[in-house]
Amino acid sequence: MTNTVLDLFGRRLRQFRTQQNLTQEALAKKIGLHPNYISDVENGRRNISLRLVAKLATGLGVNIKDFF
Repeated sequence: MTNTVLDLFGRRLRQFRTQQNLTQEALAKKIGLHPNYISDVENGRRNISLRLVAKLATGLGVNIKDFF
């Protein structure tokens, strides 16, 4: 399987989320999204906006640059 940018970003998101012992549901609630959306991002099925990357970074308490 090819590592697309969406796959790589999703893995990084999952890494940050699990390091903080957050479920997809907990993260989704924290930033106002549906848990299925978080799942889609983590599995490389969503091409998200930069605004959402910033929202995820804020919700996880990490710097946006840490995703890249």
